[in-house]
Amino acid sequence: MTLADYETIKHIFEEQFINGEPLFNSITGPIDPEMWNLYDEYHQSMIAAGTSVVAIDDEEKDGRVVGFVLAEGQSIDDVEKHRQEAECIPDTDIIGHIKRIISKVEVEANIYERYGVSRLLYSHLTSVDVSMRGKGLGSRLATSAMDLGRSKGYPLMTAFCSSFYSARQKEAMGMECIYSLKFEDYKDTEGKVVFTPPEPHKEIRVVAIKL
Repeated sequence: MTLADYETIKHIFEEQFINGEPLFNSITGPIDPEMWNLYDEYHQSMIAAGTSVVAIDDEEKDGRVVGFVLAEGQSIDDVEKHRQEAECIPDTDIIGHIKRIISKVEVEANIYERYGVSRLLYSHLTSVDVSMRGKGLGSRLATSAMDLGRSKGYPLMTAFCSSFYSARQKEAMGMECIYSLKFEDYKDTEGKVVFTPPEPHKEIRVVAIKL
Protein backbone atom coordinates (compact mmCIF):
# COMPACT_ATOMS: atom_id res chain seq x y z
CA MET A 1 0.00 0.00 0.00
CA THR A 2 1.15 3.54 -0.73
CA LEU A 3 -0.06 6.91 0.52
CA ALA A 4 -1.76 7.39 -2.85
CA ASP A 5 -4.25 4.70 -1.76
CA TYR A 6 -5.13 6.47 1.47
CA GLU A 7 -8.20 8.47 0.48
CA THR A 8 -9.92 5.31 -0.77
CA ILE A 9 -9.09 3.19 2.26
CA LYS A 10 -10.08 6.10 4.51
CA HIS A 11 -13.53 6.00 2.91
CA ILE A 12 -13.86 2.24 3.52
CA PHE A 13 -12.70 2.68 7.12
CA GLU A 14 -15.07 5.53 7.93
CA GLU A 15 -18.11 4.37 5.97
CA GLN A 16 -17.94 0.58 6.27
CA PHE A 17 -15.45 -0.74 8.83
CA ILE A 18 -16.59 1.38 11.78
CA ASN A 19 -20.26 0.55 11.20
CA GLY A 20 -19.63 -3.18 11.58
CA GLU A 21 -16.81 -3.26 14.13
CA PRO A 22 -17.96 -4.47 17.61
CA LEU A 23 -15.97 -1.95 19.68
CA PHE A 24 -16.92 1.05 17.57
CA ASN A 25 -20.52 -0.17 17.74
CA SER A 26 -20.64 1.28 21.27
CA ILE A 27 -20.08 4.84 20.00
CA THR A 28 -23.46 6.57 20.13
CA GLY A 29 -22.56 10.06 18.90
CA PRO A 30 -20.31 11.58 16.25
CA ILE A 31 -16.58 11.03 16.57
CA ASP A 32 -14.67 14.18 17.46
CA PRO A 33 -12.94 15.72 14.39
CA GLU A 34 -9.64 15.72 16.28
CA MET A 35 -9.96 11.96 16.75
CA TRP A 36 -10.43 11.55 12.99
CA ASN A 37 -7.22 13.54 12.51
CA LEU A 38 -5.38 11.22 14.92
CA TYR A 39 -6.66 8.17 13.04
CA ASP A 40 -5.45 9.74 9.79
CA GLU A 41 -1.98 10.32 11.21
CA TYR A 42 -1.75 6.81 12.69
CA HIS A 43 -2.98 5.05 9.56
CA GLN A 44 -0.74 7.06 7.26
CA SER A 45 2.28 6.31 9.46
CA MET A 46 1.66 2.58 8.95
CA ILE A 47 1.40 3.03 5.20
CA ALA A 48 4.58 5.11 5.10
CA ALA A 49 6.41 2.35 7.00
CA GLY A 50 5.73 -0.05 4.13
CA THR A 51 4.04 -2.68 6.30
CA SER A 52 0.47 -2.48 4.94
CA VAL A 53 -1.13 -4.20 1.94
CA VAL A 54 -3.98 -3.32 -0.37
CA ALA A 55 -6.22 -5.23 -2.80
CA ILE A 56 -7.01 -3.62 -6.16
CA ASP A 57 -9.84 -4.64 -8.49
CA ASP A 58 -7.87 -4.70 -11.73
CA GLU A 59 -11.02 -5.37 -13.75
CA GLU A 60 -12.03 -1.76 -13.18
CA LYS A 61 -10.49 1.03 -15.24
CA ASP A 62 -9.09 2.99 -12.31
CA GLY A 63 -8.06 -0.04 -10.24
CA ARG A 64 -10.47 0.51 -7.37
CA VAL A 65 -9.22 -0.34 -3.86
CA VAL A 66 -11.45 -3.12 -2.50
CA GLY A 67 -9.65 -4.19 0.65
CA PHE A 68 -6.65 -3.59 2.84
CA VAL A 69 -4.64 -4.52 5.91
CA LEU A 70 -3.12 -1.74 7.96
CA ALA A 71 -0.18 -3.14 9.92
CA GLU A 72 2.88 -1.87 11.75
CA GLY A 73 6.01 -3.14 13.37
CA GLN A 74 5.95 -3.03 17.16
CA SER A 75 8.44 -3.82 19.91
CA ILE A 76 8.23 -4.98 23.50
CA ASP A 77 8.64 -1.37 24.66
CA ASP A 78 5.34 -0.44 23.01
CA VAL A 79 3.32 -2.43 25.57
CA GLU A 80 4.02 0.05 28.35
CA LYS A 81 3.73 2.98 25.96
CA HIS A 82 0.22 1.89 24.93
CA ARG A 83 -0.80 1.36 28.55
CA GLN A 84 0.25 4.87 29.49
CA GLU A 85 -1.50 6.39 26.48
CA ALA A 86 -4.75 4.58 27.36
CA GLU A 87 -4.61 5.72 30.97
CA CYS A 88 -4.40 9.38 29.91
CA ILE A 89 -7.86 9.31 28.31
CA PRO A 90 -10.88 9.96 30.62
CA ASP A 91 -12.86 6.92 31.77
CA THR A 92 -16.00 8.53 30.36
CA ASP A 93 -14.64 8.55 26.80
CA ILE A 94 -15.62 5.50 24.70
CA ILE A 95 -12.57 5.97 22.47
CA GLY A 96 -10.52 5.83 25.65
CA HIS A 97 -12.18 2.55 26.59
CA ILE A 98 -11.33 1.13 23.17
CA LYS A 99 -7.69 2.00 23.78
CA ARG A 100 -7.88 0.59 27.32
CA ILE A 101 -9.35 -2.78 26.39
CA ILE A 102 -6.79 -3.14 23.59
CA SER A 103 -3.99 -2.28 26.03
CA LYS A 104 -5.41 -4.65 28.65
CA VAL A 105 -5.42 -7.65 26.32
CA GLU A 106 -1.98 -6.72 25.00
CA VAL A 107 -0.56 -6.73 28.53
CA GLU A 108 -2.34 -9.89 29.66
CA ALA A 109 -1.61 -11.86 26.49
CA ASN A 110 2.11 -11.51 27.30
CA ILE A 111 2.93 -11.97 23.62
CA TYR A 112 6.63 -11.14 23.60
CA GLU A 113 7.51 -13.39 26.51
CA ARG A 114 5.28 -16.19 25.25
CA TYR A 115 7.07 -16.37 21.90
CA GLY A 116 10.49 -15.14 23.01
CA VAL A 117 10.56 -12.21 20.58
CA SER A 118 11.32 -8.51 20.98
CA ARG A 119 9.52 -7.30 17.84
CA LEU A 120 6.54 -8.34 15.77
CA LEU A 121 4.17 -7.27 13.00
CA TYR A 122 0.87 -6.09 14.43
CA SER A 123 -2.06 -6.49 12.03
CA HIS A 124 -4.07 -3.50 13.21
CA LEU A 125 -7.05 -3.40 10.89
CA THR A 126 -8.41 -5.50 8.03
CA SER A 127 -11.33 -4.40 5.91
CA VAL A 128 -12.91 -5.58 2.66
CA ASP A 129 -15.33 -3.48 0.62
CA VAL A 130 -18.91 -4.74 1.04
CA SER A 131 -19.11 -5.42 -2.70
CA MET A 132 -16.28 -7.95 -2.45
CA ARG A 133 -17.07 -9.81 0.76
CA GLY A 134 -17.58 -13.57 0.81
CA LYS A 135 -14.92 -14.19 -1.84
CA GLY A 136 -11.97 -15.05 0.39
CA LEU A 137 -10.34 -11.67 -0.10
CA GLY A 138 -9.80 -11.15 3.64
CA SER A 139 -7.76 -14.36 3.85
CA ARG A 140 -5.71 -13.42 0.78
CA LEU A 141 -4.97 -10.02 2.33
CA ALA A 142 -3.90 -11.63 5.61
CA THR A 143 -1.62 -14.03 3.73
CA SER A 144 -0.08 -11.12 1.86
CA ALA A 145 0.50 -9.28 5.15
CA MET A 146 2.25 -12.36 6.54
CA ASP A 147 4.45 -12.62 3.45
CA LEU A 148 5.33 -8.93 3.71
CA GLY A 149 6.14 -9.25 7.40
CA ARG A 150 8.30 -12.31 6.73
CA SER A 151 10.21 -10.46 4.00
CA LYS A 152 10.95 -7.64 6.47
CA GLY A 153 12.31 -10.07 9.05
CA TYR A 154 9.47 -10.04 11.58
CA PRO A 155 9.36 -13.35 13.49
CA LEU A 156 5.69 -13.08 14.44
CA MET A 157 2.40 -11.54 13.32
CA THR A 158 -0.39 -10.78 15.78
CA ALA A 159 -3.92 -9.38 15.58
CA PHE A 160 -6.51 -8.39 18.16
CA CYS A 161 -9.88 -9.60 16.86
CA SER A 162 -12.99 -8.02 18.37
CA SER A 163 -15.15 -9.50 15.62
CA PHE A 164 -16.26 -13.14 15.76
CA TYR A 165 -15.85 -13.36 12.00
CA SER A 166 -12.32 -11.93 11.82
CA ALA A 167 -11.17 -14.25 14.62
CA ARG A 168 -12.69 -17.27 12.88
CA GLN A 169 -11.05 -16.33 9.59
CA LYS A 170 -7.60 -15.84 11.09
CA GLU A 171 -7.75 -19.02 13.17
CA ALA A 172 -8.76 -20.93 10.03
CA MET A 173 -5.52 -19.66 8.49
CA GLY A 174 -3.46 -21.16 11.30
CA MET A 175 -3.23 -18.21 13.67
CA GLU A 176 -3.29 -19.38 17.29
CA CYS A 177 -5.66 -17.81 19.82
CA ILE A 178 -3.42 -17.10 22.81
CA TYR A 179 -5.76 -14.96 24.89
CA SER A 180 -9.41 -13.90 25.00
CA LEU A 181 -11.47 -11.46 27.08
CA LYS A 182 -15.26 -11.50 27.12
CA PHE A 183 -16.81 -8.09 26.55
CA GLU A 184 -19.03 -8.58 29.58
CA ASP A 185 -15.93 -8.85 31.77
CA TYR A 186 -14.60 -5.42 30.79
CA LYS A 187 -16.20 -2.73 32.97
CA ASP A 188 -15.75 0.94 33.79
CA THR A 189 -14.86 2.35 37.23
CA GLU A 190 -18.52 2.14 38.26
CA GLY A 191 -18.68 -1.55 37.44
CA LYS A 192 -20.78 -1.13 34.30
CA VAL A 193 -20.17 -3.20 31.16
CA VAL A 194 -18.84 -0.87 28.47
CA PHE A 195 -19.14 -2.92 25.28
CA THR A 196 -22.38 -4.72 24.37
CA PRO A 197 -22.06 -5.59 20.67
CA PRO A 198 -24.71 -7.72 18.93
CA GLU A 199 -24.38 -11.49 18.53
CA PRO A 200 -22.25 -13.35 17.69
CA HIS A 201 -19.54 -10.98 18.97
CA LYS A 202 -18.81 -11.96 22.56
CA GLU A 203 -15.09 -11.44 23.12
CA ILE A 204 -11.85 -9.99 21.89
CA ARG A 205 -9.18 -12.52 20.97
CA VAL A 206 -5.45 -12.16 20.53
CA VAL A 207 -4.22 -14.37 17.72
CA ALA A 208 -0.64 -14.93 16.57
CA ILE A 209 1.40 -16.88 14.04
CA LYS A 210 5.13 -17.41 13.62
CA LEU A 211 6.46 -16.07 10.31
